This record gives sequence, structure tokens and C-alpha cells, in this order.
Amino acid sequence: MTPYYQPPQGRTGAQCVVDGLLNNGCEVVFGYPGGQAIDMFDKLYGSPLRLVLPRHEQGGIHMADGYARATGRVGCAIVTSGPGATNTVTGLATAMMDGVPLVVIAGQVSLGLIGTDAFQEADNTGITRSVTKHNYLVRSVDELPRVIAEAFFIASTGKPGPVLIDIPKNVQQAITFQPDVQDVAIRAYHPTIQPPPAQVACLADAINKAHRPVLYVGGGAIISGSCALLRSIAETYDIPVCTTLMGLGAFPETSPLALWMVGMHGSVAANNAIQQADLVIGAGARYDDRVTGRIADFAQGAKIAHIDVDASAIGKNVHTHIPVCGDLRQTLEMLLPQLVKTNRSDWLAQIAKWREAKPATYHPRKDGKLQPQAVIEAIDRSARATGRPVVLATDVGQNQMWAAQFFRHTEPRGFITSGGMGTMGFGVPSAIGAQLGRPDALVVSVNGDGGFQMNIQELVVAVEHRLPVKFIVLNNYRLGMVRQWQDLFYGGRHSATILSQDGRPDNERIVSDEPRYLPDFVGVAQAYGLKAVRTTTLAETEAVFAEAFADPNPWLIECIVAEDENVLPMVAPGAALSEMILDRDN
Repeated sequence: MTPYYQPPQGRTGAQCVVDGLLNNGCEVVFGYPGGQAIDMFDKLYGSPLRLVLPRHEQGGIHMADGYARATGRVGCAIVTSGPGATNTVTGLATAMMDGVPLVVIAGQVSLGLIGTDAFQEADNTGITRSVTKHNYLVRSVDELPRVIAEAFFIASTGKPGPVLIDIPKNVQQAITFQPDVQDVAIRAYHPTIQPPPAQVACLADAINKAHRPVLYVGGGAIISGSCALLRSIAETYDIPVCTTLMGLGAFPETSPLALWMVGMHGSVAANNAIQQADLVIGAGARYDDRVTGRIADFAQGAKIAHIDVDASAIGKNVHTHIPVCGDLRQTLEMLLPQLVKTNRSDWLAQIAKWREAKPATYHPRKDGKLQPQAVIEAIDRSARATGRPVVLATDVGQNQMWAAQFFRHTEPRGFITSGGMGTMGFGVPSAIGAQLGRPDALVVSVNGDGGFQMNIQELVVAVEHRLPVKFIVLNNYRLGMVRQWQDLFYGGRHSATILSQDGRPDNERIVSDEPRYLPDFVGVAQAYGLKAVRTTTLAETEAVFAEAFADPNPWLIECIVAEDENVLPMVAPGAALSEMILDRDN
């Protein structure tokens, strides 16, 4: 391979970018070129970095995001100016909400053209300010080595998040003699890591005195590497554990102490436990609206503790009696020796009754249609039968919630999904990024037929890179979650949620004699080069899973599922956690 160009004296800004990525541990970069980024891509040519070309910048950012979530490393992407940069906004917002470390580098028009409405000029730092942890407009090539090092430091410390670096074209071409920066010190950025000992002692005292404690665990447990400590505390001191959507896998759901997911589509056991607890210990979670339900009725009889590295999150939504600001892992290390064994047999007996009486379940259909919940259970069985580590990446909507409810989550970084932003189109590219980061794992991508079409073009990346991702589409010809809300709260008026022509209101109908499958996902996937199969029964679905999961090639399995299944339990918007809808008739 021809070695990439290095100037005889100094180096260009574009070379600083490549060197900075390598020196900060980047191995894979997701990049889409363009006129204002071509100098950087020229230096990527022949470099040690693995360059992955998505087919849309949004897909590329979601790939970097999936890579970061699956590995714990910083995800990296490079795009061009104008629409190249603006196409990253949704991906940046997704990563920002969920605390995912990304460094995104955007090309920009030359400094002298900024403000002139030059071709493909956009105010990238202004546009992305609210959806990044920090961003930079680099005005001098001499700043660039420092800026790149700072970007990685900011993205990966404290509560992680995305950082954007906007680099004008003339800065990429200019020469600098500045070396790469090894030790980063930022005067105004000092994330709180060490928790206050007095607050940890206060929390320990509250736990030791509690009769009905609950650990409420979020994605921060996975990010901070605290899962083993949390499990030790829960199992040693008999504390039941519920998790958020982002926290799935932080505590093994096979444990008798597992309450499973809490909140709007959480389990009866988790929601009841929160409402009956005398102490709720939030560990790396945000107490967001999808968990709390009606805040006035949230855990009314409980003291609220909140451990979080982000001080701004503590007390934001729910009044906190015991705030502990600091790194979760360090907090738990300080907490563990201060805990004492307490008899909580009555509480554990009640937990066991809730788990048995109302597990996540569904009723068999008389019409024989394939049920999406059964498909997720089949994925769980078939994936575990391979004996390989499993990463389940989902899109957003009903498919996401069923994957949360009916797949048994036992390992951290094994469930990848868009939480706070709820970004449709996330499922396909995030799975590709996860597979690139975890080549040892069986990566399964669960999608609905709506979100699958939002970044369907990225299927070709899996084929090009020979990534054995198994893409599964739960096709109910509906935007299922919105349809469910329309049935429950809007009188069954299905406005803009039926994706087939059959059943649409007259003012939405376009085609009278459409093909049975519109679009033909199997045909589309085959055109991209994947193996593709359509199933309509559970038996054939399980048979296809067994074959596909053992095959080192990417697959598309389209499962035609019942169009009217609902995600249950459900807490209606504005209701309390105790006011769960358990059946579609109530």
C-alpha cells in the first residue's frame, strides 16, 4: 500500500487530524467525504485507521454511536461542511441524551469565506451547540493538536457526550510545527469524580435502616463500569434492582432480585416496588419522565437518593433527599464497606409475589398470526444457543419495547438502543457500528418496518465489510407505537400510521391495487447483497434464526406479525406508576 503523504517540514492540519485520532486510540472512523473535507480524507488514504463509508452522514454518526456503546471507547466520524455537518445533528442529539462519547470532525469553508454565504457554508458550531457537550471552530492550525486532545478528553470524562470540531479548509491545508498533546488540562472543565464522604456515609446509613429499599439503575452504571459492584451490593444486602431502558444488562435479569425494567412500559414488579419502597437509590439514572410517571405520585413513601456524576441531573426532576455527586464506581467502592446486613425477608417475599403474579406476558391469538413478543423470545433462545456473546441493537417504537421486555438482558453493553431521544432509524447503523467494535459477538438488529426504512441504505455497509449482522424486521405495516396511542387515547383514528394501503383513511389512500408486500424488504435486502427470508409463523421463524445465527454472512429476516398487538404493561401519559394498563381492554 502506498504510504500516506507526510510533509518534509511540519505537517498539515489534515495530517494533525489523522495523527490526533490515532494518538487518542481511534481504530475505526466513519466518514463521508466532500469538498471541504477532502484534505482530511486524502490523509486517511493508506493510514492505519479503518475507514468505513456510510451512505448517509446520519447513518455514519449512528454507526459511531453503536461502536461507542458496544465497546466503551470514543466513536469517531468525519463529515464535510454544510449538509454533511447538518446531517449529523440527529446523531449528535441522540448521543448527547444518552451520554455516548463521540468526536465528530466537520469540514468548513475557509476562514475568509465564513459569513459570506459561501457554497456549503453553515454555522456548524451554532447549529450543534445545544446537542453537543462542547464544540470548537478551529481558527489556527497551531490550535489543532490541542483541540483534538481536548475533544477526546471532554467526550470521555464526567458524563460522556459528543464533541464537534469544525475545521476550515485553509486550516486543514496550513502547516504547523506543534506536537500532539499528551496531557490535557482545561482550566474551566473539572468533572466531579470523587464523591463527598459525608454524603456517602449518609446514603450508607439510609440503606442500613431501610426495610424496603430498591436500586434504580441507569445507563451510568454501564458507562462507569460499576455493574459488578452493584451486583455485589444487591446480592449481599438483599436489595431488589430495577433498571431503566439504558440500564438493561447492568444487572442480570435472571437473578431473583431482578425487577426488570421500570417506568412507562416497565414490569408490574418494578413499578410496584418503586411505589412501595421506603428508599429509592438512583444509580446513574436521570429520574426522567418515562420512569417517574406523574411525579407528584412517584415513590411517595420513599426517601430519594441520587448518585450521578452530572450535578445538574440531581434534583432536576424529583426532589432528592440524599444527593451524591460523583463517579458511580468510586461512590460504590466507598459505600460498600459501610453497609451492614439487614433482615429484609418480608420485602423479598413481596417482590417474589409480584414477579410471579404479573410477569411480562401476552395472550395467544385465536387467528394464529405471528406475535412480535414471540419473535423476541425466539431471538433470545436462538442467540443464546450459539454460545456467543450477544449484542441486541434496536430501532425505536414497539419493537424496542418488546426487545426490552422479552429478551433476558444479562450483560452490560449487550443492549444498544436510542433512549432519551427515541431516534427512529437508529437500529440498522448502530448494529453495524456495534459489530465493527465487537467482531466476536452475535449482533442482532431488531427493527420495525417504519424505522427500518429511515436508514435502510446502510445495509450495503454490512455487506461490503462482511459483517455478520442479523437484521430482523417486525413488519406489522404500521407505525406501531403511534397506532397504539391512537387506539388507546385517540378513538382509534389511525392518521398517518398505516404503512400499507389496506386500511388507510380515504384521504391518505394513494394506490388501489398494491402488491402484498410494499415495500418488498426481502427484495430490497437481496439487491443490497444480503441473504433474505420472509416468515409468517413461529416455527419457520425459529428455523430461519437457527440457520442465520450460525452463518457468517449478513441476513435480513422479515417477520410478518400481527398488526394490532400492543406493548403492555403501559403507564399512560400523566398517570402514576401504580395506574398500569395491563390488558388492551382496560
